[in-house]
Amino acid sequence: MSKEEKDIKAEEAKEENSVSEEENVSSEENTQEETKDSEKEDTEALKKELEELKDKYARVFADFENTKKRLEREKYQAIEYANEKFAKDMIPVIDSLEGALNSVNADAPCEELLQKMKEGLELTFKQFITNLNKHGIERVEHDEPFDPNVHNAVQSVDHDEKESGEIVQTFQTGYKYKGRTLREAMVVVAN
Repeated sequence: MSKEEKDIKAEEAKEENSVSEEENVSSEENTQEETKDSEKEDTEALKKELEELKDKYARVFADFENTKKRLEREKYQAIEYANEKFAKDMIPVIDSLEGALNSVNADAPCEELLQKMKEGLELTFKQFITNLNKHGIERVEHDEPFDPNVHNAVQSVDHDEKESGEIVQTFQTGYKYKGRTLREAMVVVAN
């Protein structure tokens, strides 16, 4: 091979390398542009998703706040009207007492009037106790053993028939509401 041929081949090789380098540079530029385009698309997609999530969050938060306000309103209404059922059950007792008071003005012999008053008061008392029991209010029984949680011993006396610590007499009836003492019973206990 002559020198000229070698020079031509060397130039051809340089041109091929140059073309190959240009293709590589061009290929890298295309890859970088594709990566930039892909990143732009990803960024746009993430921005869109972020906006959707912000909107969704705002709606859920607003719904939560509305629910919280509604529950607060309902709670206050429940507290305000908690005794409505109890009050409705007491109205017939008031009617019975009013009827007893009105019967005092009736023209009847005293014996008969007194007997009717007694019967009316007993029925009214029974009605009252029934309504209290219906709402969880119970009387503290007189025949229970002394319990300092529900009884208040105001006096102690010597008693032949009762053992020490037993209730002899009740001055004032006690009441419990669902097991919790509303008012202690005032009692006399045996020594």
